[in-house]
Amino acid sequence: MSGAIAILAFHQVYQPLGDSILVSAIVAGIPLYLLFVMLAILRLPAWLSALTAMLAAAILAALVWQMPLGLDISATTEGMANGLWPISWIVLNAVFFHNLTIASGDFDVIRRSLTRLTGDRRVQALLVAFCFGALMEGIAGFGAPVAISAAILASLGFEPISAAVLALLANTAPVAFGSIGIPIVTLGLLTAPIIGHSANDQTQVTLALSAMVGRQLPVFSILIPGFLIVVLAGWKRMVEVLPAVLTAGVVFAVIQFLVSNFIGPELTDVLAALVSMAAVALLLRVWKPKTLWGFAADRADVPGATPRLRSVGAAVAQVADPPARIVRAYMMYVILVVVILIGQMGNLPFFSGSPPGNVKNALHTPANVTADFKCGQPAYKLCPNPWIGPNPAVDAGAFKFPFWRFQWPGSYSGTSAKPKALISQEPTIVTKSTPYPVTFTWDFLAAAGSLVLFASIVAFIVMAIRGAPLGLFFATYGRTLRQLALPIMTIAFILGIAAVMNFSGMTSTLALLMAKAGGFFPFFSAVIGALGVFLTGSDTASNTLFGPMQAHTAQQIVIGGHPMNPILTAGTNSSGGVMGKMISPQNLSVGAAGVNRVGAEGEIFRRTIGYSLILTAAVGIVAMIEVYLIPGIIPTFG
Repeated sequence: MSGAIAILAFHQVYQPLGDSILVSAIVAGIPLYLLFVMLAILRLPAWLSALTAMLAAAILAALVWQMPLGLDISATTEGMANGLWPISWIVLNAVFFHNLTIASGDFDVIRRSLTRLTGDRRVQALLVAFCFGALMEGIAGFGAPVAISAAILASLGFEPISAAVLALLANTAPVAFGSIGIPIVTLGLLTAPIIGHSANDQTQVTLALSAMVGRQLPVFSILIPGFLIVVLAGWKRMVEVLPAVLTAGVVFAVIQFLVSNFIGPELTDVLAALVSMAAVALLLRVWKPKTLWGFAADRADVPGATPRLRSVGAAVAQVADPPARIVRAYMMYVILVVVILIGQMGNLPFFSGSPPGNVKNALHTPANVTADFKCGQPAYKLCPNPWIGPNPAVDAGAFKFPFWRFQWPGSYSGTSAKPKALISQEPTIVTKSTPYPVTFTWDFLAAAGSLVLFASIVAFIVMAIRGAPLGLFFATYGRTLRQLALPIMTIAFILGIAAVMNFSGMTSTLALLMAKAGGFFPFFSAVIGALGVFLTGSDTASNTLFGPMQAHTAQQIVIGGHPMNPILTAGTNSSGGVMGKMISPQNLSVGAAGVNRVGAEGEIFRRTIGYSLILTAAVGIVAMIEVYLIPGIIPTFG
């Protein structure tokens, strides 16, 4: 057995080719080059492009980075499984929820109410893509904001590809605080031992990182609404609705700054989005665009008369819905927000205790729904034992419900009860050789996708009371599954690429090349973060992958006689990462599926790649300005 373990054990090497980080990094990028060429130039289907790139990554991991074949297969399949859960799970249920509102007729009512609020396409884009999308990001995160807001825009009459592009562009500034602040909380957890004195400093480090990101992204929260309208209608048309643009952006930015700096990351997006949406709605009571702007299809051509702009929805817009019917339609989304907030209540400051998870003052089970759903999560003191299965400390691999985290088959030695990881990260990514477990988490009830499904069930119960047949629920879910079959495959392949590149050390090779930038490293911190999100589709995953490396590298760079502040570089990883989300193949698939244009991922990529590069560079420039011109803006710790 010991001989087998020796063969299987794998220590990551970051300069496998001629001991050159440059040459090694060029080769490590081959899967990404393939993905880019096949998607953007050859215009091949996203699933085929992702599959080819995944196979290329697996081959390079085995032949160049010398990853044992068994571990190579294990890492790739674990990544594919992560693509199915939780990523595709949230996309599936988010799109299902939207399809349910269409099937019930509620969305037609919402569309007509939006038309009466404003018939101007530019303001609609602000309300749906920026404000409502930010709310969905703050509550659910992952693919939900893009899937839902893109689908709503397309249903309102926006050209489908343009709707997906707008949803992806808007899904930037809020992302670092998405899903009740999970990206920043995760970053704080992983970097606390590096930035602080020990893992016990997690709360203080998390708050410092929240403040750091909250001193970078508000700049972009002001710019993104205007950028969105310029992309949609041009500069001149954007200036015509500047009051709405500034109201949405400035209000969001101010609340984002205040909450992230003085409360914490959990409620930043939710509060900022709600206040921003309310501010725009109030503005529309006293201000209207001088010129109503829309698409060519919105124009009513009357013989002998000058063409005039129709309101959205044309024929259906003439229907006068009773106030009670409008309330019922919006109740679908109220139910969605409330159910998700209840499911996430244990992560909110008032209920989570101080520090978070403190059993002395946190809300306990069964009142704490989040704790109920996480029973059995390792080190979760509020509910340490699962409903079904043994305590994780006794048997790590045995089936558990409702929370099951286990070492992926083929990636460990020993027994599943007490597995020993066979992959190790090495300096300089970490300070010393560290086991790198290939784990899979099955949070059956706490996952964002599950919460959206619960909201869909509650919403359908309300629909059934109004007379909707039971078969509508299952027919709509089946139609959604067929609609998303190819995007789900694509997402699985993309996460397979990310996993094999991460666990083989290829991604770290790319990051270490950028870390050679020395005093320019803050700029490349943003690029590294964007690379991580491009690969994984998630700011949380990018922070997991590169956050510790960013903090560790900063401490090795001396500026003005002092080490660079790791709060800055780790925070910039998250801020820069959000700008890579609009070109992540995973999110391209989500956007394409949301507007029912599966196969158009390459077109969406071509229309967003330039914006992504510009915005990523802008985050890097902001970080450089903070380091060299206004260093006092960087939070300190300890």
